[in-house]
Amino acid sequence: MMIKILLPLTLSAALAPLALGATPGFEACIDEIREKAVDQGVDPGTADHVLNQVEHLERVIDFDRRQPEFTTPFGDYLERRVTPQRVAQGRVLLHAHRALLDRVHAETGVPPAYLLALWGMESNYGRHFGGISVPSALATLACDPRRGDYFTGELIAALHIIEEGAIPLGRMKGSWAGAMGHVQFMPSVFLQYAVDGDGDGRRDLWNSVPDAMMSAGNFLAGLGWDGAYRWGREVLLPLGFDYGQAGRTERRSLGEWRRAGVTDSSGQPVANLDIQAALLLPAGHRGPAFLVYDNFDVIMGWNRSEFFALAVGHLADRIAGGGGLHTPPPADAPRMSRKQVIQLQTALNAMGYDSGEVDGILGPATRNAIRAYQQANDMIPDGFPDPNLLARLDIAASENL
Repeated sequence: MMIKILLPLTLSAALAPLALGATPGFEACIDEIREKAVDQGVDPGTADHVLNQVEHLERVIDFDRRQPEFTTPFGDYLERRVTPQRVAQGRVLLHAHRALLDRVHAETGVPPAYLLALWGMESNYGRHFGGISVPSALATLACDPRRGDYFTGELIAALHIIEEGAIPLGRMKGSWAGAMGHVQFMPSVFLQYAVDGDGDGRRDLWNSVPDAMMSAGNFLAGLGWDGAYRWGREVLLPLGFDYGQAGRTERRSLGEWRRAGVTDSSGQPVANLDIQAALLLPAGHRGPAFLVYDNFDVIMGWNRSEFFALAVGHLADRIAGGGGLHTPPPADAPRMSRKQVIQLQTALNAMGYDSGEVDGILGPATRNAIRAYQQANDMIPDGFPDPNLLARLDIAASENL
């Protein structure tokens, strides 16, 4: 009995490094990153201190493969993020931090409602920073082949932040992708855009709301925010509208959209101005339509998801006193898994409709390919993978919401 008991314990101890998250090649990958970090100015002692403690986190890979921006229908995504509670809290904070937000607005050109919307979207106004070790999350993704180069750069940036003294290693917690603090900056964004907003000599995005808000405004300004305009607006489309005009690459002036019969959500023609705008249909022709301006692209510089940018814009409008959407998203939109999106991309590519890289992400290239297929097959070309399109391509959708 003694041998039977001791043998598993001995084996368990021998395999302890694997239980802590080691994978074949992970240690060799970390050694390569260590060399790159030192070459890029990180002190060898800092590199050793941090990288000797990172672990491979399999759950981070799981999160990466099922990001909600790419696997959740727009209606569900919006409902979970632009909630009555988040709108109400944003309005409370608009009053509570009015002096600070006005100062950020004056210095960066970014209105308070957008700063609050991003704060609410990213950390629920500081309630949820994420509890994952940022260096371990970044190390896991840096050693994964999908986006290894990008996350290697982010990990090295995190080493610079620790070396700067902005946050100690043990408290550098964040999201599964390595985003940190009130406004969930990636490390490279922190290094370039984080600022000391409260005058204490430190850039602290975890404990200082002034630092976080001023840094958010500084980031948006650096991305090209134009304080003279809003992000976009919900619009209504006339009967017989040519849905082939939709998509972020199909930009027209507001005057052109007006002549095409597009109105605002109250039914008034959109302004007859030479402001470029693109038409987005995130839930297809049965859902809401939006005209989006240059500032929408700025928000997408923060997060490369149209759903995220639309949610930020709509939440900002609600915080500023606006109401809900005129046209709600359809309740029967299919939820597609990454595997099903890959099947869709593969089928479209095989038929000559270029959906870009087969990556399981329902992005602009895939939507353009869907639109081209729909146009060629006498379907409404809204670029949306509705049940009819999936049935034609013999792709079974997941259970409807």
